[in-house]
Amino acid sequence: MSGRVAPAKRPRIEPRKRPPEERIRDFLEVSLELTAEEAQSEAARCIKCKNPACEQACPLNNRIRDWLVLTAEGRFLEAAECSRQTSNMPEICGRICPQDRLCEGACVLGIKYEPVAIGAIEWFINEYAFRQLGGIPHPEIAPATGERVAVVGAGPAGLACAEELVKRGYRVTVFEAWPFPGGLLIYGIPNFKLEKWVVERRIAYLRALGVEFVCGIRIGEHVTLDDLFAQGYSAIFLGTGATIPKRPKIEGIELKGIHDALPFLIRNNVEQRFLPPGDWRRDDLTGKTVVVLGGGDTAMDSLRTARRLGAARVICAYRRDEENMPGSRREVKAAKEEGVEFLWLTNPVRFIGDENGWVRKVECIRMELGEPDEEGRRKPIPIPGSNFELEADMVIIAFGFDPSPVSLEDPRLKRTPWGTYEVDENKMTSWPGVFAGGDVVRGADLLATALRDGRDAAAGIDRYLRARSR
Repeated sequence: MSGRVAPAKRPRIEPRKRPPEERIRDFLEVSLELTAEEAQSEAARCIKCKNPACEQACPLNNRIRDWLVLTAEGRFLEAAECSRQTSNMPEICGRICPQDRLCEGACVLGIKYEPVAIGAIEWFINEYAFRQLGGIPHPEIAPATGERVAVVGAGPAGLACAEELVKRGYRVTVFEAWPFPGGLLIYGIPNFKLEKWVVERRIAYLRALGVEFVCGIRIGEHVTLDDLFAQGYSAIFLGTGATIPKRPKIEGIELKGIHDALPFLIRNNVEQRFLPPGDWRRDDLTGKTVVVLGGGDTAMDSLRTARRLGAARVICAYRRDEENMPGSRREVKAAKEEGVEFLWLTNPVRFIGDENGWVRKVECIRMELGEPDEEGRRKPIPIPGSNFELEADMVIIAFGFDPSPVSLEDPRLKRTPWGTYEVDENKMTSWPGVFAGGDVVRGADLLATALRDGRDAAAGIDRYLRARSR
């Protein structure tokens, strides 16, 4: 009887990571790309399901099984081409998608063994292809339609929409309020998860395809949607995201030293060349105690950034337990490796300051979990008399974000009670010719869902304009 182990039963090949004591001293990427041998061996663990659950769990419905099979056969260029057919940023998705909650979480192999390292393989095959081909290969472009489309917001949804429209023969201009395109890929996600050169390469590719970028202009303030139509644009896509921080009504929140997560991440993670004029100096947290409130990926990014800025103690306070937190388990594990402390079932009730108006303590209360809420997560309930105080030199609020619409008042753009735009099956809003997608429609969500919305909106815009021209 052979002693060989079936590929599926082999231990999962995890991407190597730089050691915590090294990585907390800089902002470089933590995870390392798989080698060709590692990628091929790990892909061979795929059991080639007839109806792949991993693909159904992926918002983009990526052809994961197909490119895993090709990778296992060493056909890396074909695997990468396959991945690009359904995703506009596979090399970025491979790095930052929460695969544990999506494709890898649904991998059938994970029922008995460890799931296939889908994200790491996606990262490898695309970087391999870019090295071999000298960059991102250009797709076939349809003949020019003669029509122009404006995309508002250069985040993932807007960039995906722009690419798909250019491939269909439209002239596309992307308007962005920040000095550089990329949205949260530049102005949010830290370098230790996604180095900026990866995003710059993708933007350069889009420019080469013919996408025009106009940065430093906020549509709705400097230029209106009516102005864009008057300038000759036949349709408009709104991909302005969700970046307005949720601010809880807690006593003392006006104290100095209490910061919203996104501005904290921007000034401490983004290079000066990407920033508008102003004071963007990094925080010096050497020897300080930082408390981060929240349990999502933005909270994890803030915690890990604080460690890199020299904080002696970094604490995450979250009102539910670890099992019910919204953030990626992979990010929690990385934060723990880097020395972050977690206080589960803990909720802030008051901020306490000193005589100069600086925050010095956070009064918290212990929580317990009750019945599930409308999303199926157990509702946290305060335990009377369980209050305690945490010392804090800085507090970072990471309770999520509300949508960032281009106009708060325009009656032509109907919004939901949550402030998101209402759209139909084609991603068109209540204003004919104006489409929307990504976080401004869904609320704060994932890279993959934003890309899917951008792709779907491009198809919807194409159908709309073709029908109109008949």
